[in-house]
Amino acid sequence: MDIPEREWGRVSDDQPFFFLSYAHTPPWGPDGGDPDHWVHVLYRDLCTHIMALTDLPAGSQVGFMDREMRSGEGWPQRLSENLATCRVFVPLLSPRYFSSEMCGREWFAFTERMLNAKTTGDHDVPAIVPALWTRVDHAQLPDSVRHIHIDPTQYGERYAANGIYGLIKLNRLRDEYEEAVLQLAERIVRVAHESPLPSGRPRDYESTPSAFRPRGSGPRRIHLTVAAPTRDTIPEHRDARPYGDSALDWNPYHSESTRPLPALAEELIRSLDYRVTVSSFDDEADEGPTAPSADGTDDKAGGRPGILLVDRWALTDEERRRRLETFDSAARPWVGAIVPWNRADVQCRGEEGRRLADELERTLPQILERGRRTDCRTAVNGVPTLKAFTDVLPAVVAHTTRYYFKHAQASPPPGSPFPRPRLTGPFQPPPPDGGSDHGGEA
Repeated sequence: MDIPEREWGRVSDDQPFFFLSYAHTPPWGPDGGDPDHWVHVLYRDLCTHIMALTDLPAGSQVGFMDREMRSGEGWPQRLSENLATCRVFVPLLSPRYFSSEMCGREWFAFTERMLNAKTTGDHDVPAIVPALWTRVDHAQLPDSVRHIHIDPTQYGERYAANGIYGLIKLNRLRDEYEEAVLQLAERIVRVAHESPLPSGRPRDYESTPSAFRPRGSGPRRIHLTVAAPTRDTIPEHRDARPYGDSALDWNPYHSESTRPLPALAEELIRSLDYRVTVSSFDDEADEGPTAPSADGTDDKAGGRPGILLVDRWALTDEERRRRLETFDSAARPWVGAIVPWNRADVQCRGEEGRRLADELERTLPQILERGRRTDCRTAVNGVPTLKAFTDVLPAVVAHTTRYYFKHAQASPPPGSPFPRPRLTGPFQPPPPDGGSDHGGEA
């Protein structure tokens, strides 16, 4: 199913009602049976109920699951296209679900689609309807999932105790199974009608990151620092529409989005299962950006990977430009940068915009050069659209995290705005200048 570009951003009647996301169970035992047979039974039952609850015509695509396409050619494209068009995302939660990279990619792709829809409107589109396949303790939920309301008792006490798998496997619980699945189908239909989600651009499956951190790893943290002027500190001739009362109100893609870019970036990073903190460069102390630590006290943001979001127009203030220059000279290899600009902004394309781009090269030479030695070079060369920003941000997050775990060493150099954390293990220190690592990416 190829999606014409003109259909992106629309809600159409031929969108599948739901995408069933589940963790594939490995084959086990001598009989070689289908370990996901009961998932398919649930899928068929949901489709039957939804056909009865709606006026869908014969032959409509009620739902989607990948059962029939796992070994066929072109399945990543079909998977991505259905994630980009389905009305509701239905994850079957289980301990195995959160250790599945495939499920993590599906969750991220759909979450990104919801965030993109949110940027063009003024409300959330809550189109994720989770269901318990097996019992899941709240402590097992990744950070990227905990914002989703999950009520384990919504379909009855037996459902909370056994999950759908327990209900479907035990004959004595057959009535509870039928009732729970009917209620789940009713909720899918209600969400599809009450919160219509526009279709999105299919995401390349192979390059889609997972929303779940690897099994056995601890919480992942990252700090986002925003260097941008406010409407009160821009030059008089500068268009004030991208700016607000704080750097955190900066919205360079205001022609595409109603939301400040730092808020969108924070949500997107959180959907990658990171604990993210955000601050304004102007609000930090002279020695460099800081961020709240895990226990609520203030520590240096250098105790975790960092990303600098920088507006070229921030350099029109000489004091801020000087501080950015100092920041660059001491920034460690796990500090990345993204330089958003709007190609529809005539001032960014004009003579002053080009002059500021050159000035940024002189102000942040180390950070920009390091970024160009990676597959994230677009981030530092200038990100001209919102779509390009949401595409490159996950790559920058992954890159800075890899550098952090590769290069962090036991003690920070004196005066560094991003001191190294106290970690143990065979980490190799970065070169003395903090930036001349010609060994490539981590």
